[in-house]
Amino acid sequence: MTDRLDRSKLILRPLADRTNRVEIEKQSVGCGNREFTLSDAGHHAVEAISSTIIRARRADRPVVMAFGAHLIKNGLSATLRSLIEPGWITHLATNGAGIIHDWEFARFGRSSEHVEQNVREGTFGLWNETGMYLNLAIIVGAYEGLGYGESIGSMVCNDGLMIPERSKLIDEIRALSGGTARTAAAADLLWAIDTFGLEQGFLRVEHPYKRFGLQSAAFELGVPFTAHPMFGHDIIYVHPWNLGAAVGRTAEADFLSFADSITRIDGGVYLSIGSAVMSPMIFEKSLAMAQNLAIQRGDHIDDFDIMVVDLAESAWDWTQGEPPADDPAYYVRFMKSFSRMGGRLTYVQADNRAFLTTLCRMLREKA
Repeated sequence: MTDRLDRSKLILRPLADRTNRVEIEKQSVGCGNREFTLSDAGHHAVEAISSTIIRARRADRPVVMAFGAHLIKNGLSATLRSLIEPGWITHLATNGAGIIHDWEFARFGRSSEHVEQNVREGTFGLWNETGMYLNLAIIVGAYEGLGYGESIGSMVCNDGLMIPERSKLIDEIRALSGGTARTAAAADLLWAIDTFGLEQGFLRVEHPYKRFGLQSAAFELGVPFTAHPMFGHDIIYVHPWNLGAAVGRTAEADFLSFADSITRIDGGVYLSIGSAVMSPMIFEKSLAMAQNLAIQRGDHIDDFDIMVVDLAESAWDWTQGEPPADDPAYYVRFMKSFSRMGGRLTYVQADNRAFLTTLCRMLREKA
């Protein structure tokens, strides 16, 4: 067996000691914000997609939005709340960092540390509360049969976690009463209780800024908000309370929830905002499974719109297919992936704040 780093030897610091670059009370961006503007081409694209979204929702078709963590760091949770509350967006998906920033805002009102300086000082990501509470929420959520996003959303909404009785977990494990997955999740939670000295009952975790958070709103509204992490990418993996099995169980549940939404994407809309890797990767696998099931029914999924929003300049018309391999645009991986998916593809070069606030206002006006 190869050597492995022992995370229990790490010195963790309280999150209150961290200098942050974003304070959500000051930098929250609501639907009515007009500070950020689109180009003429961007405005035309949003005009078109807003009408498409309205048609899709009137036909009870899904509108799925996947996005990168910068959208949360840019303070756009308030705008996204304005899109899910009336039902314009039916499914939200982000990466592990998006979940972390949203939770830190809900708990502390601040997020986004100075990476270069903190890596040099050996403190980057080594903040106790973020790793402790998010990992514990995932371990408890796995036991409760929740997804990754639901696990965090539940903790935020309820301002805490319910830690079951140790004897109850032992009885479940001995009886194998919940099936293999439930039994394994119960064993993981028992390990956490014993290892970290957790007391049974309700563990209170206050979230005084939850009104700025997206996870609590999605959880309360019953809108799927799924997380699609990659192991080792996020700061919660450096914490000794991290348990890969629980991450895997909850992330698998979220992937299958996302894929379920994509099975109904015919007649619907997929919005990919600032996610160069996660969004195209989970979409193409989900659509492949959805097509497999549709073909078994004698159907095919062809009638859907994909809109991709990013800051990268695009010099290629992706509606014409892939560029040749000697064109630099060929290596814009996310557009290359989306161009293979069928449907109608549009790319918009825009700041996500300008795109989403404009989209939100247009939907309100047209509705």
